[in-house]
Amino acid sequence: MLQSLKNTWLFNIRGDVLAGLVVALALIPEAIAFSIIAGVDPKIGLYASFCIAVVIAFVGGRPGMISAATGAMALLMVTLVKNHGLEYLLAATLLCGVLQIGAGYLKLGSLMRFVSRSVVTGFVNALAILIFMAQLPELTNVSWHVYAMTATGLAIIYLFPYVPKIGKVIPSPLVCILSMTAVAMVLGLDIRTVGDMGELPDTLPIFLWPDVPLNLETLAIIFPYAAALAVVGLLESMMTATIVDDLTDTTSDKNRECKGQGVANIASGLLGGMAGCAMIGQSVINVKSGGRGRLSCLTAGVVLLLMVVFLSDWV
Repeated sequence: MLQSLKNTWLFNIRGDVLAGLVVALALIPEAIAFSIIAGVDPKIGLYASFCIAVVIAFVGGRPGMISAATGAMALLMVTLVKNHGLEYLLAATLLCGVLQIGAGYLKLGSLMRFVSRSVVTGFVNALAILIFMAQLPELTNVSWHVYAMTATGLAIIYLFPYVPKIGKVIPSPLVCILSMTAVAMVLGLDIRTVGDMGELPDTLPIFLWPDVPLNLETLAIIFPYAAALAVVGLLESMMTATIVDDLTDTTSDKNRECKGQGVANIASGLLGGMAGCAMIGQSVINVKSGGRGRLSCLTAGVVLLLMVVFLSDWV
């Protein structure tokens, strides 16, 4: 028991904690953005990201992989939220989790071994292009301060690892975020911040059973959305797990990951959050920052909640 705990949680404490801090900081603007895409309050995405990250750390099948609210899932929720409201989204989230658990017991995760490397490569490259395109609006019609901060931030990320002694110890993205934030606050620079994207929650999430009729009509409304969420969530999660497997030269239990994603989504729905899945971008950031074990994902989730609820002014 103790050996198993050490092998999955405590073998890389410093690396996992530092990587979790980096991921938590990066999750905040993404969770808010995905909430806006889905047409819900920013706190829905933030609560989901916290809950999914914490739960998947314990029940997931791929240590070191980050799961939270994602853009792919948010896009599938738009019509449901617009036509029926938040309560039906929460109900669809619960049903999505149940379907994913069923997929895990049917061992559908094992089918990922039939996906070719070219498909994985195309998926990663397409996602990189989409992320880059999504950042372009933040770099148009802005002051020169933004360009200076961007250039300096990129320089820190790519050059800091070459600094003797500390370059390999502290993740360069964490140094970039903290140092650039300090510069912006000290100089009072007029640049767009996370707070401009949406209001952060000021309370902890609470247990929330969806206020919808428990009948076949409700099932007919939410089932198509829940099924789509379950399929897309598992596809992205399994693809991300394969990529993390390659990055770390390790293997993972894909079927356990299916079940874990389902449990995490059920927990998210019961705490007022939206459905989510594994995030390839954040997972790669986690691995590149030194995260390898379950502690990194747990740290990301806990720090995310503490920052948005108790340190919102600083955030």
